Amino acid sequence: MAAPFFSTPFQPYVYQSPQDAVIPFQILGGEAQVVQIMLKPQEKVVAKPGSMCFMSGFIEMENVFVPENEVGMWQWLFGKSLSSIILRNPGPTDGFVGIAAPSLARILPIDLAMFNGEILCQPDAFLCSVNDVKVSNTVDQRARNVIAGAEGFLRQKLSGQGLAFILAGGSVVQKNLEVGELLVVDVSCIVALTTTVNVQVKYNGPMRRAVFGGDNLVTAILTGPGIVFIQSLPFHRFSQRIARAVTSPNMRENPKFFIQIAIFFFLAYVVIVSSLILTDV
Repeated sequence: MAAPFFSTPFQPYVYQSPQDAVIPFQILGGEAQVVQIMLKPQEKVVAKPGSMCFMSGFIEMENVFVPENEVGMWQWLFGKSLSSIILRNPGPTDGFVGIAAPSLARILPIDLAMFNGEILCQPDAFLCSVNDVKVSNTVDQRARNVIAGAEGFLRQKLSGQGLAFILAGGSVVQKNLEVGELLVVDVSCIVALTTTVNVQVKYNGPMRRAVFGGDNLVTAILTGPGIVFIQSLPFHRFSQRIARAVTSPNMRENPKFFIQIAIFFFLAYVVIVSSLILTDV
């Protein structure tokens, strides 16, 4: 018996561009994808270091600090690279470059002209861009939205009118939020959203549980209007599953073993000191 069909408010992401001269590109592969971009003479691609996979023989590549890509203190503080690679076509003929995802990730083409020239992404989502794209980091200044980990309050902001490529894990869907419409999403599952969406972080339980980690302990309440892109497998969740699988059996059964041992010794210390004080009294 077939499953009953039902209408869903979520749609698979489909690339759209309002520009007359569409930049030719092709996304290759299924999970660990590669985007192949065709470059006309004097055109260039700005990409994150280590992402170049292949290119035409006459393409020039240099690793530089790009002034228009504001990285600043927050980028350095969280161990991100302060430089970018520029791939330029100096020749008289068309060339191509291949930019690869650094992990098992999907590549999403984002034409910023479709989003009023601005979009917010998860940290380290930017892969590469063509033409007018500026990358900067923003910090959520609201204390209630600050959670443990960079994913909670550090975001990448892409602005301009060019074509950008960002990374997402697993399957990707998009939701068009109407005015006042609410959507609750796990914080780590948000790939990108438009600047018109209001974000409020909600702790599902005591804050101390969120600090020590856990699944679905922190969710985001999104209020429309705007567009949200959601991923099914965030990279940090995927890496945690791998880390648990390769650790020793005791650690695999209880990943917070060392934290529990530390708490045990701390409580034992408090009990001993309290008993000594009461004995002296």
